Amino acid sequence: MRAATLINRRNVLRAGTAGVLGAEMVASQSPPAAATPPPDVAERVSQRDWELLAQSLSSRSTLYRPGDSGYPPLALPFNHRYAGIRPAGIVACGTTRDVSTAVRWARTVGLPAVPRTGLGHNYAGYSATTGLLLNMARMKSIDSTPVPGPRSRTRTYGRIKVVHDAGTVTVGAGVTNGDLHPLLEDRGMFVPTGRCPTVGVAGLVLGGGIGFSDKMFGLTCDRLVSTTVVLADGDVVEASQSSHSDLFWGCRGGAGNNFGVNTSFTFQYEQFQGDVGFYRLRWSLDSALPVMAAAQRIAVDTLHNKRFHLRVGMGTHGLTRIEIRVNAGVNAIGQYYGDLDELREILAPLLAIGTAEERSANNASVREVTPGEASVLLSATTPVQQFAAKSAVLTSRTLLTDDQVAAAAEQLLEWPGSNNEDGAGFAMFALGGEINQVPPDATAFVHRNGVFILAAETSWADYDPPRVATANLQWLPEFYHALFGGTPPPHSYQNFPDPTLKDWRRAYYGANYDRLVRVNRNYDPTNFFSYPQAIGT
Repeated sequence: MRAATLINRRNVLRAGTAGVLGAEMVASQSPPAAATPPPDVAERVSQRDWELLAQSLSSRSTLYRPGDSGYPPLALPFNHRYAGIRPAGIVACGTTRDVSTAVRWARTVGLPAVPRTGLGHNYAGYSATTGLLLNMARMKSIDSTPVPGPRSRTRTYGRIKVVHDAGTVTVGAGVTNGDLHPLLEDRGMFVPTGRCPTVGVAGLVLGGGIGFSDKMFGLTCDRLVSTTVVLADGDVVEASQSSHSDLFWGCRGGAGNNFGVNTSFTFQYEQFQGDVGFYRLRWSLDSALPVMAAAQRIAVDTLHNKRFHLRVGMGTHGLTRIEIRVNAGVNAIGQYYGDLDELREILAPLLAIGTAEERSANNASVREVTPGEASVLLSATTPVQQFAAKSAVLTSRTLLTDDQVAAAAEQLLEWPGSNNEDGAGFAMFALGGEINQVPPDATAFVHRNGVFILAAETSWADYDPPRVATANLQWLPEFYHALFGGTPPPHSYQNFPDPTLKDWRRAYYGANYDRLVRVNRNYDPTNFFSYPQAIGT
């Protein structure tokens, strides 16, 4: 996380690494594969078996094996920490039928089949495998259907007009936030999605889906009305409130690669007219205590104000002690669905903090922008190259105290450093509004009484020596410990998976876990879709 721009990470990834990053480069830093057959299993799959798979696919899908020119860029996960996990084969899937064919084939020959959408952003590497990788990037269809007027609802928020439940949009499993946002914005349509343009909508919705419009319109999973799923036996079902409703429930927050392979999603969309308020505020680390105290008070005061959206955090980057100290900072970013004067009034406690120069710049950052401009200004990638993360769901009882913020700031300055400009730190994503109006058991996403989702992260470059990776991995739990005084909140966000989390079942799913296990037994009784933190493991 870049220090003074902690929540404004780069939008463009460094090019050229996909085809050249060798497994040996990161093998010493790669944990065990998420879905790894015994070493001899992949070797026992005959060349004839692979040929039969290739012949069974339609012209819209392609099988790649190691040595094929198309293999390296598809094999590489977004988090290069797991680049040493190489699939025995990759099916670039173009149709649901071909996904079904690939799943049946993998089950027959004894290989795990692991889906990957987007660039494979799974923080814990769970979209990496030494088995059969199902790359869904070709499935990029986007189709919308307006709903007749009487079934929709129109509301105004200042100069903003929103037609709720205006229609549905169906997207393929390969669609990313970056694919979806421009198309929706051009048509005045809106679906609450995430801010990282390269993240797949599939992974986002299956784990819940937070973003800068979730308080206003709900989580991404709250707007889902149906999804197409290829089950472990290759059968294809359509899950919705009226068909396979238990599977539909599990797909709204139960996390990806559970139950089956989702190949399409249908969402309700809103029709949106008007501009939104935007702000980006920055301070030096010296202001950490007053900024975090004010931001948390604002989040609590606006918990039920669905129009106000906030993310706040601290971070740094650099190699030397001096660079890490100079680059350390605090910031906040967000948007508001309403008048600019109302936004300034909400932000007043934050706008009063800092040096005269900081106050002037922060006040100037508050302005009206179009939804398209807001999408660009708010977009950011997850850390690039190699990274690790831990998360927590904060409620009104577990907000950060001044002592915790001070301890975190002190520990931040002890970060070992790296050549990755994303650096290290934490960000807090405000919850509330429409998110918290949904009962915890209405979907698999249980975190309905939170005030923030907190993500603590550290990153290092592909070319950093192993000792840098080791130091970063040692520092992260120490930083997390400082944040919570050794006693973290009981819940974590399943879309920020942490492979070191011991009680992950309770942390991710709470009281919903037992029902998720029952769903999994119904639809994947042999746990064909499995990884270390899969439902039922």
